Amino acid sequence: MSAYKKMLVAIDLTEEAPQVLNKAKAVSEAHGAELMLIHVVEPVGYAYGGDIPMDLTELQDQLDKAAHEQLASYGDQYGIPKSSQIVTVGRPESEIHRLAKEQQVDMIIVGSHGRKGFQLLLGSTANGVLHGTECDVLAVRIN
Repeated sequence: MSAYKKMLVAIDLTEEAPQVLNKAKAVSEAHGAELMLIHVVEPVGYAYGGDIPMDLTELQDQLDKAAHEQLASYGDQYGIPKSSQIVTVGRPESEIHRLAKEQQVDMIIVGSHGRKGFQLLLGSTANGVLHGTECDVLAVRIN
C-alpha cells in the first residue's frame, strides 16, 4: 500500500505546465493516487499595489474565466475530473497550503525553475509551498 493517496498538482498556466503534469501523472499512477489540479489567480490589485483608482473586476473575471478554461483543458488531457480541478484567487503559497490541508493531500507537486543566487533569495512559489506545508512536496525541475 502506498503512502500517497491524494496528490495536489499546483500549476501556473504557462507552456511549462505539461512538464509538471507529465511527472505528476507518472508519480500518481505509480502510487495509485488521485490527482487534483490547482491554479491560483493572483488578485489583479496586487500587481498594481492597489493605487489605481479603477474597477478591476472585469479584468479579474476575465483572468478567472481563462484560468478555468485552461485548467479544464489540462484536466481533459490528463484525465483529471472537473471535481478535482480548482481555480482560486489569492496568494499562491497560502491557497496551496489551505487546499492541501482541506483536502487531506499526501503530496504537493509543483514546478521549480531551480533559481540560484539573488533570485533564490527573493523566493519562489515552490520554495513558499515547501516551507509551511504539512505534507511531502515534489518540486519538478522545469527545463
